[in-house]
Amino acid sequence: MMIKEEMKPALQGIVPSCIVTCSKDGIPNATYISQVYYVDEEHVALSHQFFNKSIRNIRENPKASVNIVSPEDFSMWKLDLQYSHSENEGELYDQMSLQLEAIASMTGMEDVFKLKYAEVFKIIAVQQIA
Repeated sequence: MMIKEEMKPALQGIVPSCIVTCSKDGIPNATYISQVYYVDEEHVALSHQFFNKSIRNIRENPKASVNIVSPEDFSMWKLDLQYSHSENEGELYDQMSLQLEAIASMTGMEDVFKLKYAEVFKIIAVQQIA
């Protein structure tokens, strides 16, 4: 599955996204995240700042779903994801960290938002939400 051009505004971090994960025992967890970052047509990276329970679930069960929303027209998509790897240095991490700083400055959260990892996922399926 691929990220289409019309979806890219939803990946700018203007509207927070919701991630849903599930533990190996089947216990779901949903939380908001600041960034779903475009890596390429088949991959996105999620900002790992505070989602400790979500990351524990992902380590146990490497599947997640994320809803993204376009700030231009409020179009929504659900991305089904498969965990790939984490990054805490390099070009992707640096780009996400800079974008997160911009998001933080717009919301007055400069002292709260700190990127721990860029969690990279392969996109398994994309569904537009009516």
